[in-house]
Amino acid sequence: MQPLLASTDGAAFSISPVWIVPFALLLALIATMPLSPHGVKRLWERFYPLVAIGLGLVVAAFYILKVPGGGHEVFKTMEEYFAFIVLIGSLFVVAGNIHISIGGEARPLGNMLFLLVGALLANLIGTTGASMVLIRPWIRMNKYRITAFHIVFFIFVVSNVGGALTPIGDPPLFLGYLHGVPFFWLLEKAMLPWLLTLGLLLAAFFVYDCRNFRRAPKPVREKETAKEPALRVEGMHNLLFLLVIVGGVFMPERFYIRQIAMLGAAVASYFTTRKSVRVANEFTFGPIKEVGFLFVGIFATMMPALDYLKEHGQEFGFNKPVQYYVSSGALSSVLDNAPTYLNFLTLAESSVAPADVQAKAAAVDAAGGNGEREVLVPWLTSTDNKVGTVPSALFIIAVSLGSVFFGAMTYIGNGPNFMVKSIADSSKVRTPTFFGYIFKYSLPILLPILLLTGWIFL
Repeated sequence: MQPLLASTDGAAFSISPVWIVPFALLLALIATMPLSPHGVKRLWERFYPLVAIGLGLVVAAFYILKVPGGGHEVFKTMEEYFAFIVLIGSLFVVAGNIHISIGGEARPLGNMLFLLVGALLANLIGTTGASMVLIRPWIRMNKYRITAFHIVFFIFVVSNVGGALTPIGDPPLFLGYLHGVPFFWLLEKAMLPWLLTLGLLLAAFFVYDCRNFRRAPKPVREKETAKEPALRVEGMHNLLFLLVIVGGVFMPERFYIRQIAMLGAAVASYFTTRKSVRVANEFTFGPIKEVGFLFVGIFATMMPALDYLKEHGQEFGFNKPVQYYVSSGALSSVLDNAPTYLNFLTLAESSVAPADVQAKAAAVDAAGGNGEREVLVPWLTSTDNKVGTVPSALFIIAVSLGSVFFGAMTYIGNGPNFMVKSIADSSKVRTPTFFGYIFKYSLPILLPILLLTGWIFL
């Protein structure tokens, strides 16, 4: 066994892969406990907050006590978690105060158009915002025949792939914007791979939904859908609070102004909306509680995994965009995709960037100024720069699309995924297990589409 803390030169420390075990254990528990016998499952449902926090504290204590600068890293990680849960929680509350009813039969074509609108909306209010606003109407409009694949494809399209074109769409893209990638750059450069991926997913959904639609007897469909008006929206004033939260992403980070604005919008939304709206939405705080406890453990325990990637990433020998696409995507399936994106962007800077850019990157790292990388990214956005015969712009496209698209591979690949599952579970919708989601849907449907996109465009 390797030592828990390996010293390379007496001053520099490297994280042993042994410390990735708590993260792997937490993921294994999240995946297997819902499949366990009833008694064990009940124990997990009762004690999962203690398990997640306990594993996180073990890793945090190791960092604080043994890793140079580890206390600062733990603090920064908890700051990132705080920003994550405030954004997710605020959107959850505000969306829960908007009740959308859509009447008539939920036919396959209408469902496909609904998902398309959700994908477009994800670029305007983020995958989290679009997911929280649309998941309840999606469940209601399909209530007479909703099944697992409806939830899965909603996660694929609205909670992940849809938001790949703007910095608002998904957190890693916002980090790219802060580090020098122009706001509309991906909209210009990545439109074709986005359209192909989205089109193939919608086509696959249409096939599944047509089969499901034909199974439901027509009298049942008509009875279940005749009660609802064509379109009714209650709590319209909450759209203002939704805009405040989305705009808060661009507010200063100092003094937690961003988080204060988001929390203020959520509180104002809750107390200015009639209780009947939340009742109609079957709103409870259960889903956000589950996400909050599990993800505090995930954020804490994944620190060694991210640090190991940062330290050993150059050993992979990547020099092709598709390698960055698949690798950043694979890790984004189980790790938070925002730091994964930054690590692979850094890896690109240190591996395939011109020598002067690598020198600047080293100087920035030596100064501890990770927030000053804005000067380093333009080489990736220039069509004049090439790595061999490959336009260097493809590297940032690869990392961006990999980090966003592959977040749909598992329930924990992106924050909205687990939230959508929790809301569906609380609405008594049958959802796939952790492994059922992967083996029945992600691997046979999503992965071939994503690999085809990488093969064609990267």
